[in-house]
Amino acid sequence: MTTAAAKGSADACYMLLHPNLDVETPNLQTLRRNLERGTDEIKSEALQQVITGTLQGENYEQLLMHIIRFVMPTRNKSLKKLLLFYWEICPKYAADGTLKHETILICNALLNDLQHPNEFIRGATLRALTKMREAEILEPLIGPVRDCLEHRHAYVRKNAVVAISSIFRSQPHLIPDAPELIQAFINAEADMTCRRNALSMLTINAPAVAVQWLQENAQLAASFDELLQLAVIELIRRHAQSFAAQKGMFVRCIFELLNAPASSVKYEAATTLIGLTANPAAVKAAASCYISLASKESDNNIKIIVLERLDQMRTRHEGILDDLVMDLLRVLGTPDLDVRRKALGIVMKLTSRRNVNDVVSMLKKELNKTVENSDYDKSSEYRLLLIQTIHNCAGQFPEVAADVVDLFLSSIAEFGSSSASDAIVFIREVAEKFPSLRTSIVTHLVSSFLEFKTGRVIRGALWILGEYAESASEIRDVWTKLREAIGELPLLAAEQREALEASSGVADEAASQGNNTNTSAAPSASRRVLADGTYATESSLTAQATTAIKLDTKPPLRAVLLHSDFFTGTVLASTLAKLVLRFGSFAEIATSDDGASQLNALRAEAVLIMAGIIRIGQSSFVTTPIDEDSYDRVLACIHALEHMNEDSEVLTDAFIKDTQNAFARLVKGEAARAAAEDQKTKCEKAVQVDDAIEFRLLAKKNAVAAEDLDSLERDAELATGAGDSNSRLAVSKLESVVQLTGFSDAVYAEAYVEVNQYDILLDIMIVNQTSTMLRNLSIEFSTLGDLKLVEKPTSYNVAAYSFSSVKASIKVSSTETGVIFGTIVYDGPGTNDNHSIVLNDIHVDIMEYIRPARCDESQFHAMWTEFEWENKVNMATTREAAENLDLRAYLKHIMKATNMACLTPDNALAGECGFLSANLYARSIFGEDALANISIEKLTDDSPITGHIRIRAKTQGIALSLGDKISAAKVSLANEQA
Repeated sequence: MTTAAAKGSADACYMLLHPNLDVETPNLQTLRRNLERGTDEIKSEALQQVITGTLQGENYEQLLMHIIRFVMPTRNKSLKKLLLFYWEICPKYAADGTLKHETILICNALLNDLQHPNEFIRGATLRALTKMREAEILEPLIGPVRDCLEHRHAYVRKNAVVAISSIFRSQPHLIPDAPELIQAFINAEADMTCRRNALSMLTINAPAVAVQWLQENAQLAASFDELLQLAVIELIRRHAQSFAAQKGMFVRCIFELLNAPASSVKYEAATTLIGLTANPAAVKAAASCYISLASKESDNNIKIIVLERLDQMRTRHEGILDDLVMDLLRVLGTPDLDVRRKALGIVMKLTSRRNVNDVVSMLKKELNKTVENSDYDKSSEYRLLLIQTIHNCAGQFPEVAADVVDLFLSSIAEFGSSSASDAIVFIREVAEKFPSLRTSIVTHLVSSFLEFKTGRVIRGALWILGEYAESASEIRDVWTKLREAIGELPLLAAEQREALEASSGVADEAASQGNNTNTSAAPSASRRVLADGTYATESSLTAQATTAIKLDTKPPLRAVLLHSDFFTGTVLASTLAKLVLRFGSFAEIATSDDGASQLNALRAEAVLIMAGIIRIGQSSFVTTPIDEDSYDRVLACIHALEHMNEDSEVLTDAFIKDTQNAFARLVKGEAARAAAEDQKTKCEKAVQVDDAIEFRLLAKKNAVAAEDLDSLERDAELATGAGDSNSRLAVSKLESVVQLTGFSDAVYAEAYVEVNQYDILLDIMIVNQTSTMLRNLSIEFSTLGDLKLVEKPTSYNVAAYSFSSVKASIKVSSTETGVIFGTIVYDGPGTNDNHSIVLNDIHVDIMEYIRPARCDESQFHAMWTEFEWENKVNMATTREAAENLDLRAYLKHIMKATNMACLTPDNALAGECGFLSANLYARSIFGEDALANISIEKLTDDSPITGHIRIRAKTQGIALSLGDKISAAKVSLANEQA
């Protein structure tokens, strides 16, 4: 009989004696051959396959003896490391529950490695013992493990402490004197890492001994190594409540560790100190430590985490941290804008009437640095952030409003466009809220009006001057400054004359050059193609007139008009009309001849300026002609001045009183909304003082009254999740279950999708619907969009008609609707049969990441101009759906569907009107902004709602996804009404 035949007969006899074992596969034969005859590399690869298969449920018990015989005697270090892994997971018990005889050989191998001259093999073996729980294996190894505590190398000693800690937790009878042993060790040990491990062991297993050691060495805590200091903090955090008598010692020790050189120790010490005591001195010390970390650490992520912790402290200890607000302002030295924004947000919450002057003074210095020193900060966003913070301070504390207004008025000309716009908006609100400051505001604006260059700032200043120049002298001063800012009148004639003079000068220069060169040049006409395709003749005079305009040398208002900014022209016309109407309303002006002549002069000059605006807009001096709306607005102002003697009261109400009342309602509405949000936040945290506190343990034992039974039933519902809120929660969870395969497939799978901010957790239930075991069943996922699979799910063996649970984690990096798709792959009953089932797609809803947010008008318009992706969705409801639905209800339906907040004040949406326009804003958890403008109309009560919604975002995915949500909301509304 040949050797192969003998081997086959032996295996057949073995299988007859052990019928419960699976039939040996070719894979097992290959592994056996590689373990017997392979090189160290081949043995290492084969052992890795055995370890992986064992973890996945494969039965490799027959290879245990081969590994002991052919792999265990090796001297290869990597192979020895794999062996230690295998000893942890290999089956050590027989079918009857007794330990296998082969474990004696395993124990002998571990004993030899514990006495190995190489310290790293000893350390690795000691680490492997921490994963073993069998008392029969650990008992012979106790002596060598204890001897390792006295090894010359610190690596062996620290791992010996870890091994003793693990053995004492799992089998305390094997080493009952472990606490005393480790206590003697930590007192005699000099290496800080070993002492750290020893203290951690005592903290877990013998806290009384650990506290005693800390009491003896508390004075030396400041000189400990960073790791040992962290172990001391962990000891205090875990057992401070159990050893209340030592609380004073714990607090003193933590106070010393607040000054440790390591940042991690400072952070943990501050966090632990807050948990130990609520004493104001301790809270301030911890907050000072946080502020120091936020100021000195170089990592911006650490700064933000520390500031988050500081903000949480502020909410729990209100009023205690107000004195540290100036120290917190040191964080503004960080160049990162997110850190500055977070710090300023906390500063605003800590600002009170006691420190508001100091805070505003510091913010003014920062603002002056950004203005005076261009190299101090190159980002205009920081200046805008400072202006908004100062604005909020002045809004909450009116006593500093005057100083802030003076600062803004003196520096507004040096601000950038966005910063100056925000400053002029603040000045406008202050002028409405504080009438006593209106005179000084008008005086400052008049003195610095010629320094304003941008259209938005000029418009804001014109509106303020037109509304709050209330005396005759102020109106004269404003008029004089406006005439200086407009320049020579009439506008068009002056520009034509300047162009003619410039062209004649050019012609004379050309003629002189021609005489010198004996050549002549005649002006020629050129043809231009107009927008409608026709030809137009352009003379040299017209061409030079359009090119000779130098806007830098023009007065500011004139330059803005020549730059085709006719919106500013309409504001100028409205301001002139208000000034003339208010000047005419004064009694001394109307009754005197001199006053009447002054009024007529102002009136004529205003009409001349307004007519000049229209003529400039229709001339060739501008690149873009005046639009229809601006034309109608300027013309309406001219008609108002034309009929001011006839309808003075009506015009005064329309131009002066109504505009002031509208703005006053807007300011009051914003203040009421902010107060309502603050009150809502306080009410969510507040508890009424007269609310009853129920103690179930103190209730009567024989309480059988109906109300007691009802309360018990309510408690039971809350405990079991059967209440209404919990029922809704359970229903919402069921809605998150996605069916991945069909009921008739060999494998049925469904997934529960849980979205947790930046992660998506898939909990997949797999059911084997066949009568055979499915081997190596795995799910292969792929993602579409900004989704990333964190780790691939492992393979499983699923028995017949049983089920298994698979978890997969997916990372989300942006706010876009993503798609997760995949396939189930498994080995069938045959040896080489591979099967696959395609799964249904899982769509990730964008609404999980969108949160309502708020921003001011200037920020909204800045983002609207900056964002490049736009999605326009047309809105049209059926006549039946719009019968019982008004425009405001439809707006709320869109807001609920898109999870966006309405920025348009309620006062602006009030009243009966067939048209509605509003701005919506939302922000994702990733910091991405989403803007929307809705414009809808409803002509009659029974007519449908029509209009459109324009969505703008920085990325295409958000714009498209929000558009899909709005389209789905239209369909759902139609279905509800049907």
